[in-house]
Amino acid sequence: MMELNSLKQFLVVARLEHLSRAADELHVAQPSLSRTIARLESELGTPLFDRSGRLRLNDTGKLFRDHVERALGELEAGRRAVAEAAGEGLGSVRLASETFLTLTGPLAAYKRAHPAVEIELHWSPAADMARRLRAQDVDLCVASQPIHAEGLESAQLFDEAVGVGMPLDHPLAGRTSVSIDELAGQPFVTARKGHWIRRLLDRLFAARGLTPKIVCESDEPSAIADLISAGLGIGLVPAFARRSATRTPGAWIAVDNPDCRRTVTLYWGADSHLSTAARLMRTTITSWNWITGEPQAKRG
Repeated sequence: MMELNSLKQFLVVARLEHLSRAADELHVAQPSLSRTIARLESELGTPLFDRSGRLRLNDTGKLFRDHVERALGELEAGRRAVAEAAGEGLGSVRLASETFLTLTGPLAAYKRAHPAVEIELHWSPAADMARRLRAQDVDLCVASQPIHAEGLESAQLFDEAVGVGMPLDHPLAGRTSVSIDELAGQPFVTARKGHWIRRLLDRLFAARGLTPKIVCESDEPSAIADLISAGLGIGLVPAFARRSATRTPGAWIAVDNPDCRRTVTLYWGADSHLSTAARLMRTTITSWNWITGEPQAKRG
């Protein structure tokens, strides 16, 4: 009989495709983890991983992973539903996003309206969001790039232009717009691979047969803004950032390319059983006025 802990450990190995890193994350000995995976494969009667060279989840393993994610997700949803019913409260809500700067307004409004609700915020790249929603590891996800996966429902929040931020004394700072070709060879300060800004930058340049000249990669949006302001390079900056309190000092130049945009979308599992707190959070975010930075005015 498969043990719950063994299935949880399998999911970590399946995600990382690396036994030693999975053992470190799980705080277990690698030989013990190897035996757990071997026992699962023995019970199923088939290998779940290809072991020629680097450990890789095979097609059977992917099929099993999807079922395990859904099964464990349902167990977690049941636990949280019982806790909500027993406590006679709204429950808790777990929100994942690629950036929380965009969500500061609705999150603050939600906390003011529901101060007793426990809110968990998780940074997550878009590539992991479908898996986390299927496993009900989180309730809601906000992505700045499309998630192409089955079993999800979504609501588009807003679509906006992405421009280039640069110091005021930069030679291009006086322009109203620039082309991708004109940005070739310019030093870029940007996010690491997987972040939506980096994916957009790479995609725009690849479409022109070019590779961006990246002089700095960072996980910190504020550091990226400060380095651009200091003259270390230029970088893609969404229009939304220009309206925030931490907007980048300097010039913001439009990019003459229709694909230089981001579409921010809220996702949740189509079959997930959202807590009352999560449903209220979904309503708060989807009804937010992203232009004024306030809740949508009620129609009377």
